[in-house]
Amino acid sequence: MDAAAVRAWCSLALEALGREREEIDAINVYPVADGDTGTNLYLTAESAAQAVEAVFAAHETGRSAPSLADVMHAMAHGALIGARGNSGTILAQLLRGMAERIGTGDQLAGALRRAAEMAREAVAHPVEGTILTVAAAAADAAENTPSDALHAAYAGARAALDETPRQLAILGRAGVVDAGGRGLLAVLGALVEAVSGEAPAAPELSAVRPALQARAVEPCEGGGPAFEVIYLLEADDEAVAGLRTRLDGLGDSLVVVGGDGLWNVHVHVDDAGAAVEAGVEAGRPYRIRITHFGAQAAEPAAEPRERVQRAVVAVVPGDGLVDLCDQAGATTVPMRPGEPPASGELVDAIRRAHAREVVLLPNDASLRHTAAAAAEQARAEGVRVALIPTRSAVQGIAALAVHEPDRRFDEDVVAMSAAAGATRYAELAVAERQSWTSAGVCQAGDVLGLIDGDVAVIGKDLTDTALTVLDRMLSSGGELVTLVLGDGVSAVLAAQLEAHVREGYLAVDTLVYEGGGRGTPLLIGVE
Repeated sequence: MDAAAVRAWCSLALEALGREREEIDAINVYPVADGDTGTNLYLTAESAAQAVEAVFAAHETGRSAPSLADVMHAMAHGALIGARGNSGTILAQLLRGMAERIGTGDQLAGALRRAAEMAREAVAHPVEGTILTVAAAAADAAENTPSDALHAAYAGARAALDETPRQLAILGRAGVVDAGGRGLLAVLGALVEAVSGEAPAAPELSAVRPALQARAVEPCEGGGPAFEVIYLLEADDEAVAGLRTRLDGLGDSLVVVGGDGLWNVHVHVDDAGAAVEAGVEAGRPYRIRITHFGAQAAEPAAEPRERVQRAVVAVVPGDGLVDLCDQAGATTVPMRPGEPPASGELVDAIRRAHAREVVLLPNDASLRHTAAAAAEQARAEGVRVALIPTRSAVQGIAALAVHEPDRRFDEDVVAMSAAAGATRYAELAVAERQSWTSAGVCQAGDVLGLIDGDVAVIGKDLTDTALTVLDRMLSSGGELVTLVLGDGVSAVLAAQLEAHVREGYLAVDTLVYEGGGRGTPLLIGVE
């Protein structure tokens, strides 16, 4: 086991969960039959894989490779901040437990044991016949066969998974194994393949789908709580202990994982507001997600609709641009500050577009790999996808402006790509701390002007910095300036910039949009 093996493990686990996601979703009946366990595990693993790739990227410019401990901790941290649902949260804690031991000289069996113990401790009321049982069985088997702990762990987990319908009545009635445990088996199988080079035979899942479809399990079967609440929480250990007690009295399926001041909180409740308020009292909750289990069931069944020929899917920062892109006919994926969409969200948007052909606009350089993964998955589902690697929302706007759905697909993609490629982009940001940049040293509070992704201007005033950036961009020519104003930015700034362009650059037009994005005061595009 080394850093490269962990990297391969992440990639293979993501591939396996992506391949089996729909089947795992189909057998999800516990603790709530909401059919999303496979998706939640995939998104959790994707966040872990992205964190690992970031560690390797940080070492590319240096001569040293990341250590095993560094990569394992990155994997665990990525899973923690990206954990989705009950099973995803438990998977994050399992990886945290393994990270504590791997890289410190402990053997695989010890790492699996610590992982199983920590996961069980994180669940308020552990139940047998779940992912916890499968994790414990993997650790037991590894300890009993130290000479071949890896394959023994997988075999032990698979045997335990087969027993889950006899341990948990709801699984037995449905005729399925535990969905979370099945996802964990896929992750362990990926570990076997990463280390040994041989992929173990996975159990067949397709046979369970007809049984579930015949039962027509409703999301709120059993009269459980109406909402799933999950958030990240910055708090100390003492506050989290009190939070556990309070949330346990509010609902069920309580899982609190993490440590060192950062926690992922998951609970099912009827009063979602009270669950969030409890987090506010304990510390600082953020990335709050509230899901109403009965929302989909309450909606009337829609008539099957015919696929449209072509659609555009765009990642968009800010409500104002969401409205603009919606009006242009695009299916939008909101980009929240500090919370980039995962590939699963992009795939869901492609499905919502319900088209035979889709043009995907990520509109952010950091989403390059995420968008590529989403495009690949959508292609596997029979959708023709063209990914235009737009690196800013202003490039996406330029591409949308020339989109013509009646044109041949290839011609439309070429025209949209050309429009995006001909648009230089810039953004203004406020420095949070002192740091080195390509334009020199900046101090906290300085206004940074980034052109094509690199810091080009450091200033003290938003207007002056914007004017300098605009002049630099227009020095090489241009016909159209696009300005996207963030939240709290006065229209006076836009008027000043418009007047500056009108007076100094003949035949250059200006368009202004209220973007509504948080964190970025101004986006500039020059075509």
